[in-house]
Parts: sequence; structure tokens; C-alpha cells
Amino acid sequence: MKSKLPYHLLAISIIAIWGVTFINTKVLILNGLNPQEIFLLRFIIAYLGVWTFSPHKLFTDNWRDELTTVALGVTGGSLYFLAENTAIQYSLVNNVAFIVCNAPLLTLFLGMAFSKEIRATRWLITGSIISIIGVALVIFNGSFILKLNPIGDILALVAAGCWAVYSLLMRDMTKRYNATFLTRKVFFYGILTVLPAFALNPWQFPLEKLSEPVIWMNLVFLGVIAALICFVLWSVVIREIGVLASANYIYLSPVSTMIASALFLQEPVTWISILGSILILSGLYIASRKRNA
Repeated sequence: MKSKLPYHLLAISIIAIWGVTFINTKVLILNGLNPQEIFLLRFIIAYLGVWTFSPHKLFTDNWRDELTTVALGVTGGSLYFLAENTAIQYSLVNNVAFIVCNAPLLTLFLGMAFSKEIRATRWLITGSIISIIGVALVIFNGSFILKLNPIGDILALVAAGCWAVYSLLMRDMTKRYNATFLTRKVFFYGILTVLPAFALNPWQFPLEKLSEPVIWMNLVFLGVIAALICFVLWSVVIREIGVLASANYIYLSPVSTMIASALFLQEPVTWISILGSILILSGLYIASRKRNA
């Protein structure tokens, strides 16, 4: 039987990159771009890139699969990012980050509800709980402030739910289509479905500033590496190791963000965040004792 270890290492690498994207996004926001504009630009870059690898097949084999790719573009693209970024405007960033990082649990619950092939094991549940505790320690870092905001927290939950649905839909679609084609469809429908948002919040960023190195370099990283390459490879990961195994690696995202913040923003690493990282890794190990789906 072919070893799945390379795909687990690939999943860890992808999550590490996605954890760094918070830093890139923060830099772009500080330079005048808003999250909505960042999303559109990075997905346009990614779409143009993936088109060079998958230009021939335009549509899926039937209208049902085409509608599924629309749903993938919404749940993995436009609605996910809009919900998450808008949530931050209403709620504390730590609250939003913690809720969104519960996407693996939502994936598990939705998978058990709608697929007979997905079952929870005691190792998976135990490992997930330990990882969630670790995520809480890393994100809140000993400064837990309970300040609930219904709008912000609900939007964060919507974002987590979006990623859960995206993962489950992608699991089924990777059985019939190649990863590059599916990723191109996700980018296209992500771009298409985010455009109405600009009717409410029109584009404001001066186009001439896109030539500034700090702008285009971060956009290229977000579009080419974090979106184009990572989305394609994530589809492969879901196909090879399963939706639950891949989703659980999302718990590593706060660890990656913590390390990147320490390296690039000189933010301190505390013993609480280190303890949280250890719990996350321990939880992932326990959850991997027996995997399903």
C-alpha cells in the first residue's frame, strides 16, 4: 500500500503557508487595501495562473457538478473570506480566529450527518478536543476576554461552516475531476460571486499603487503560492488522506501564524503559546491513531 506520509507532510506545509497569509494580509491592509479588494486581486492572480495549466475543459460533465463548483467557489472563496473579514470588524480578532479554527469539528459533524462513510472514532474526538484547547491557548495567549458580539461571532461561525462544506464537497468532486480543473472553477466562481459585494462597498484603492513592491510582492505571494499552488495541492490532500484527516491539520494554523508573527513582526512567543502548540500537536497525533473518510 502506498504510504500516505508525504500527503500528511504536504498538508502541514500548506497550513503553515496559510498561517503566514495573515501577516501578508495585515501588511496590505496597513498599506490601504481592504480585505474585499485583497480577495479579488489574489483570486484574479490565482485564476490567471491556473488557466495556463488547465485551459481546455470549460465545464463539468453535468449541470449538477457545475452547480457544485459554484458552491465550492462560494464556500471556499467569496462567502468564506467575506464572512471572516467582516466578522473581525464586529468581534474581537481572537474570538473570530478561535471560532474559525473549529472548522474541523464542523466538518466532522456535517460529514457524520450527510455521509455514511464518515464516522467519528474515540481517538478522533479526543484528539480534536485536545487540539481545540491548544488552539485556545495559542490564540488567546493567557489574555482571554469574553466579549460576545452576536453579529461578529455568527459571521465567524458562518466562515467555519463554509470551510466545512467546502471540504466535504471537494472530497466528492476529487473522485471525478482533477485538482487543477477544480481549483480553476473555485477561483472563477469565487471571483464571480464576490463582485456584487462591490456594489455595497465600491473599489477605493488607487490602481497606480499596485506597482509598489510591498503591494505586488505580497499579492503575488497570496495569489500564486497561498491560493494557486496551495488550493490545488489541498484538493490532492483531501483526495489522498480524507476530509477529516486534512481538516484536522487546520488546528496548526495558529501555530504557523504565531511563528510568522515572531519572525516578521517581532511579536513575543510566551510559554502559554508554546504549551498550546504542544497540545495541538499532541491532539493531532492522538486523532491520527485511526482515521476515517
